[in-house]
Amino acid sequence: MIGVSALMGTKRSLNRVYTQIAGHGYSCPLEAARSEFRRGGAFQSLTLRYVQAQLVQAMQSAGCHVQHEVDQRLARWLLICADRAHSNTFKMSHEFLGHMLGASRPTVSMAAAALKRKGLITYTRGLITIPDVKLLEKKACECYHVIKDHLDNYTEFDSGIIS
Repeated sequence: MIGVSALMGTKRSLNRVYTQIAGHGYSCPLEAARSEFRRGGAFQSLTLRYVQAQLVQAMQSAGCHVQHEVDQRLARWLLICADRAHSNTFKMSHEFLGHMLGASRPTVSMAAAALKRKGLITYTRGLITIPDVKLLEKKACECYHVIKDHLDNYTEFDSGIIS
């Protein structure tokens, strides 16, 4: 949900929006979304659940960046992306991963190479595959399950990986 801050009254968003994985989306005029949000029905409920999910992910990621090593954070991020994409294969550059993990591209490349050597991921020119989700989960820090469990159990968002 991009532009949720506009539904809540702000005139200008301070956020940047990145499309992480190729796919599709929908759009509608802002006034139509505001009108539906003000009705207080299902759209408002879904929007507020989305905001809650974003807050949980932001808080968990902030702590994760302080507590965990880059390879653990990379494993967490890739698993979350796979959950959202419903696929174990997706396109993502090391440079973009560096931005998302707060690390340099060379640092991400070294972490990805370590995961690749252990057979936890494969990649070629931006195409990343997770051959065995359970093995990668063992490498990821506990932050992955905190986020996944919240999405699965509390907000009822679909976060299952489809091979």
